Amino acid sequence: MRKILIIVNGPAYGADETFNALRLALALARRDDAEVSLFLMGDAVTCAIAGQKTPNGYYTLDRMLTTLARHGGHIACCGTCMDARGLTEAHLIPEAPRSTMDELAAWTVESDPVMTF
Repeated sequence: MRKILIIVNGPAYGADETFNALRLALALARRDDAEVSLFLMGDAVTCAIAGQKTPNGYYTLDRMLTTLARHGGHIACCGTCMDARGLTEAHLIPEAPRSTMDELAAWTVESDPVMTF
C-alpha cells in the first residue's frame, strides 16, 4: 500500500486547486492500494469549518472531508494557521483535528509521493 500525502494551502472557495485537491484525495482514498493523508495549511484550514452553507448545487468542503475520513483518509489542520485565522477546534469538523508541523514532518517522511496544492 502506498502512503500519499496531499498538502493544501489554498482558500476553501474560489480556487479550483483546493476543490481539485479534495477530489483527488477522495479518488485515491477509494482505492485499495492507497492510504491518503491530507494536511490543511494557510487558508485551506477553512475547508474544515463545520456546517458550511453554500448555494444549492454547490459543493461543500466540510462534507467532502467527512467523506474522505469515512474512506480511511487522515486529515489534519495546521494549528498555527488556525490561530492566525481565529479558529479553534470547536469550529472544525471532528475528522479534521488541530495538528502541528511535527505531525506534518512525520507524514512527509512516511509518504511517497507528497503533493501540494
